[in-house]
Amino acid sequence: MKPDLVSSAQPMITDIKQEIAALISEGKPIRRDLPDGGRLHIDRPLPFLCVHIGLEPTAARDVVSSNASYLFTSDATLAKEICCLISRMLTEHCHAFLLLDFGELEKDRFLTDDAPVLTAFEIAVTTGSSAPEHAAMEAFTAAAVDRKSKYRTPRIEKLPNHSVHATTPLSGLAGVSTLTVRFAPIYRVPGHDGIYPDLKDRVVANMMDSGLRAVAAYVEASGLKAPASHRSLGRRAFIDAVTRADRAMDKVARAFDLLLAVTPINSEAAWGEFEAGRYSETPTFLYRPLEFEVSAQKRKLFAISLDQLEDPLLTELYLEKQQELDLQLSMIALREAPKFVEIGRAVYGAVEPELLHVATAILEDEAMRDRANKRKTLLIDCNTVATAAREMISDYRRMYPRFDASIEIRSDLPTGLLVSANRLLVSRATTMPAERLAALLSHEIGVHLLTYYNGSAQGLHILSSGLAGHEGMQEGLAVFAEYLTGGMTPERLQLLAARVVACNAMLKGAIFPDTFRLLTADYGLDEQRAFNVVLRVYRGGGLAKDAIYLRGLLEVLSHLKNGGSLTPFWMGKISAGHFAAVEELRTRGLLKPPAIQPTFLASNTVRQRLKKAMAGLTPMDMIET
Repeated sequence: MKPDLVSSAQPMITDIKQEIAALISEGKPIRRDLPDGGRLHIDRPLPFLCVHIGLEPTAARDVVSSNASYLFTSDATLAKEICCLISRMLTEHCHAFLLLDFGELEKDRFLTDDAPVLTAFEIAVTTGSSAPEHAAMEAFTAAAVDRKSKYRTPRIEKLPNHSVHATTPLSGLAGVSTLTVRFAPIYRVPGHDGIYPDLKDRVVANMMDSGLRAVAAYVEASGLKAPASHRSLGRRAFIDAVTRADRAMDKVARAFDLLLAVTPINSEAAWGEFEAGRYSETPTFLYRPLEFEVSAQKRKLFAISLDQLEDPLLTELYLEKQQELDLQLSMIALREAPKFVEIGRAVYGAVEPELLHVATAILEDEAMRDRANKRKTLLIDCNTVATAAREMISDYRRMYPRFDASIEIRSDLPTGLLVSANRLLVSRATTMPAERLAALLSHEIGVHLLTYYNGSAQGLHILSSGLAGHEGMQEGLAVFAEYLTGGMTPERLQLLAARVVACNAMLKGAIFPDTFRLLTADYGLDEQRAFNVVLRVYRGGGLAKDAIYLRGLLEVLSHLKNGGSLTPFWMGKISAGHFAAVEELRTRGLLKPPAIQPTFLASNTVRQRLKKAMAGLTPMDMIET
């Protein structure tokens, strides 16, 4: 031990012993900075501790600090004392304990200058002689090799316990089950001090996941009940760095509303201009002035540090959101500019051939077109819609007092409804069939506002503003809610399909009047409905968003047919691609069940419709009226 640490080591060990006792008896987490700049972190009693000897910001240290129970320090003597103490106390509590010692090999010895391909890289593992230790090593090696790698795959060397790799600073800990892992520093650029950041992230994720699998196998081989998932051994508490990043990114997300920024404020005047010109000239659109400076928000966005979150999964989620917010801010900056449409394509994607096929089949279905044209329904106005919305919001507020959504009737929006954060905006121009009212409010309030408040109830604000790419699943769920509440009409399904066809035409270079004629002449939409569709698609300079409604609905139907549950999607605003991530966070205890469920799910009729969807439905099967 270093001389300047001798005098303080014993009192520190005593303090740590008391902290471990409090961890076990009171559930108080440990997060202690060590004298040399190291750290001990244990967020709950767990049957393992990940250790790294060294303070340099290496991948090995990142592997260790990504876990719920870790220690890194440059002082091997102090580390041994801490490890022995933690092992003894947590073995008594958890009835099993494994020490995972992570480090890096001196060099990447399999990589040569004349290698024709990216060679395998070395991972050396060694452990003790007990059956649980052997099970841990086998689980680790199987997981490390099985994990798909974009760049290089590992070659595992299982070394005997007396090998040179076993002679580590932590070797010789009597009575402590240990798995020692050393991997090649493949993330370092050969010949200088640079690194490959993406490769480093992949190595960290691989080592971390394999380590948790090793712990799960060790626990089971020790005769104890295996964890429900090895990922349930991950973090259950957010460190301050996560909270800071979450709040800072949420502040940027709430500083602007993309749809409000790119939606024309003169839709009625634009319709009059378009009609007067015999539908041959693109009308003039006016937009609300921005209340923020795009460049300033971008500076705030990229001032958010994601380097110290100590959780690869959360780091990935926030990095994705940071990139999405950057693109959305770029879209606003390029409003009405030619490049706007291309940034929108990057955010929302192109129209896939399969999606276009479904949309054109809907629009070309003669029976559906006849049913839509023959229907005569009672129309209601914006005030009736707003009154019913207030009643539904009051119902949700009785269930959950924090459901304090507001309603605004606006003259600066095209016909329809729009949710912005916790506000429901109703266009003054809105008229709609009375039979569609419950379905539309279930869409806006029962899905969009409900997931906003459920996301707000979680520890992460990002779940209320939405994970990156959440809009597709959000709109898919919202449209599916329309079906569940009996509001999927031929006209509504035609409208969703028309948006896809219009987006496809716009992305392929068609101008506003051409897409309008496509919808009216080829697919039989009346002029007013076609104009509203085309306005939405060409707003801002060409917005590809409207294809996500039908795409999202197809994703929901596929998810249900394959046995998926809707419950995780009520936790907040997430995408289909984040289902596994949300399940892991839930398993780890970082996410709670939804604070409230949609009220429409309580209906027996709705439950019967849900069963039909789980058996397999197409969008056209959803029409009941």
